[in-house]
Amino acid sequence: MAELKMLAIDLGASSGRGIVGRFDGEKLTLEENHRFSNDPVINAGGFNWDILRIYHEIKNSIRNCALSADKDIASIAIDTWGVDYGFLDKNGRLITNPRHYRDERTAGVPEQAFKTMSQNELYGITGIQTMNFNTVFQLLAEQRDNPEIFGMARDMLFVPDLLNYFLTGVKENEYTIASTGALLDARTRDWSREVISRFGLPEHIFGRIAQPGTVVGELLPSVLEEVGDIHAKVIHAASHDTASAVVAVPAKGKDFVYISSGTWSLMGTELAEPCLDGDARKYDFTNEGGAAHTIRFLKNIMGLWLEQESRRQWAREGKKYSFDELSDAAMASTPLRSIINPSDYSFNAPGDMPGRIADYCKKTGQPVPETTGEIVRCIFDSLALTYRWTVDRINAVKGTKAPFINIVGGGCKEAPLCQLTADCCGVPVYAGPTEATAIGNICVQGMALGEIADVAEARHIIRNSFDIKLYEPKTADKAAWDEAYGRYCKLVEG
Repeated sequence: MAELKMLAIDLGASSGRGIVGRFDGEKLTLEENHRFSNDPVINAGGFNWDILRIYHEIKNSIRNCALSADKDIASIAIDTWGVDYGFLDKNGRLITNPRHYRDERTAGVPEQAFKTMSQNELYGITGIQTMNFNTVFQLLAEQRDNPEIFGMARDMLFVPDLLNYFLTGVKENEYTIASTGALLDARTRDWSREVISRFGLPEHIFGRIAQPGTVVGELLPSVLEEVGDIHAKVIHAASHDTASAVVAVPAKGKDFVYISSGTWSLMGTELAEPCLDGDARKYDFTNEGGAAHTIRFLKNIMGLWLEQESRRQWAREGKKYSFDELSDAAMASTPLRSIINPSDYSFNAPGDMPGRIADYCKKTGQPVPETTGEIVRCIFDSLALTYRWTVDRINAVKGTKAPFINIVGGGCKEAPLCQLTADCCGVPVYAGPTEATAIGNICVQGMALGEIADVAEARHIIRNSFDIKLYEPKTADKAAWDEAYGRYCKLVEG
């Protein structure tokens, strides 16, 4: 076959990239053609995304294709983080900038919401883990603070769908991104009219749900005037970045467990149908939509955000460290000395992360980490223990034992954490590919274009195209990990 070129726009919480994928029928290669920072803006008391600048940078990436040998790209697809959205008015104009999921307006909203619909009832419909930033809670905060906005709004579009609308003029929400917000019925894979009506949200703003791997439309003439002569279809990727990353998990069979590792650690497995009762509800797992009508049964875990924010705090204090320096310091420190629950709400906001970790350890009667190495070792050990706790519960729900763990995403580059995960969980860890989200985005485009048959073939292509590193568990440390795991379970389960 002739080489097929596709453009993935991969937007993260701190940066965005345009990545061209080239597929020759057997192997996939990647080349970054644009990179930009994604800097939230504090304005009028809120924490906002600079959505128009993001859109401008997407057009720059497309323009770079038009000005290069990649002007014959066949398609474009966008993936982003979950839950955040924008409103369009009756003229199709953006009403206000989308709020950032870390905006503090949702503090206390879930507790108020559960007076209208209980937490168990909401979970039983949507299957979504309760987190303050879930879209349903953001909309309830909007309803409380700016009720007039619902009188103006005609459409609500999640961030990737809003950007697709800017490019094509088509208004529809893609399934995997819509599933993150606790507004869909997990069984029907469509909007839950029960949730929407019980919370008094306007039904008309919730439009058509489209599946990943379907065509959105063509670039608008006004967009072509800016970017140049590009005859590419805009396609719905698995628009939630984690959903794209899961497509790129290079596993065989169905009994695998994955960690999409980056700012967040999204740890889970694939199911054919949602799991909405028993241990799933007790342990607050989430049932998000996946490609090919699958369910991503997973736990949202605070991930390398803890290390990233600690590093930023040290930089503010005039101490600048590379990530390699922090890893080396961690591995030179005493293991399993202090343990935290990485997903404790106190670690959610930006700020003095080392101070918060020290406070947590003090309050829980543990040795207080003081040095940079002790802080980062505490983070790494705690993440590994959280992964073990999570995989144990996934195994219980599925009734099988995962024979290995696949780690994909930027966290693959943290070799010490990958090894600690293997040691703690007692199973081999396969790390890679690092660019899982962009790869999964591109593979879904390939499926939409008819050049890749299905997800199984995509994973075969990925295994043949990218390096995957194996970390075998070290059995010598098993007793120490078992003792620490007992402490961890008491800490998080009470």
